[in-house]
Amino acid sequence: MQLAKNTTVQKFVLLGFSNYLTFQTVLFCAVFLTYIICVLGNITIFLLVKIESSLHTPMYFFISIFTVLEIMFVSVTVPKLLAILIQTEKTITFFGCFIQLYAFNALGETECFLLSLMVFDRYLAISNPLRYYAIMKPSSYQIVIFGWACFQFFIKLSILPWLFGFSISSFPTVQTFLLDFCGPNEIDHFFCDLAPLQGLACSDQFASNLTTVVAAFFSIAAPFFVIVGFYVHIIYTVLRIKSKEGKMKAFSTCSSHLIVVSLFYGSAIIVYLKPKGSHYDKFLALTYTVVTPLLNPFIYTLRNTEVKIALRKVARCAIK
Repeated sequence: MQLAKNTTVQKFVLLGFSNYLTFQTVLFCAVFLTYIICVLGNITIFLLVKIESSLHTPMYFFISIFTVLEIMFVSVTVPKLLAILIQTEKTITFFGCFIQLYAFNALGETECFLLSLMVFDRYLAISNPLRYYAIMKPSSYQIVIFGWACFQFFIKLSILPWLFGFSISSFPTVQTFLLDFCGPNEIDHFFCDLAPLQGLACSDQFASNLTTVVAAFFSIAAPFFVIVGFYVHIIYTVLRIKSKEGKMKAFSTCSSHLIVVSLFYGSAIIVYLKPKGSHYDKFLALTYTVVTPLLNPFIYTLRNTEVKIALRKVARCAIK
């Protein structure tokens, strides 16, 4: 069946790591183990925030949403990667490829917006504590979500990253879908991404490339500039605190988020700004599709005193 005017491609072949045949089994085991730990780690943080009342604050509400987002994000690419590592059939259907493409970009862009929203929470708490605690008054949290009372103001804000992420990512996805695919169907990657797909098109790619750049600016670059701007204000406020203990406490509330932002944007920048065509591109892509979601639960656990106390408390209750 012809899918578009000049499109004859029915399936795409995900080449993945086919150049490293001797390491296929080792890579499968490593990715599978990483995926399981990642999912279990994020589920643990989500349930911990839900169970422990001391963590029922806007910051941990956003972290719980972030854990759900991470599970979804890693689950878009890893199951298919595991399949192509052990199967001789490495194909994905035309529509399946674009569904994966849309989900991957939508969730990734949602994560960018959510990270900027999380730093806004820290900005309010440090730079405008009176306003922050006014929002946190009991009269302001009358909605129950995920099993606990949440703050209406932050609930409304938490919807925006999903709305922006899934809306903006639809434009380059649709533009790429409208391209004609009539020639080679081998994608030199382990999942369907915009650049490899656009490179296979046999029609003019100008509109698709332009839409991709514009979408990337609004969904990736713009949130990054927002994050940097808020951190400049936070650092300025913290430096004005006279006591050393006060400065350390303020910085500690942002350290976990800052590490997560650095990992996410750092790995993405390296992948997309380096020269294309290297086989190492796929290994670098593993850092932000698999490794970063794995590290995030440990970052929020090991560097956060409140989470460690809550973990010990829940563990003691479970033992009893």
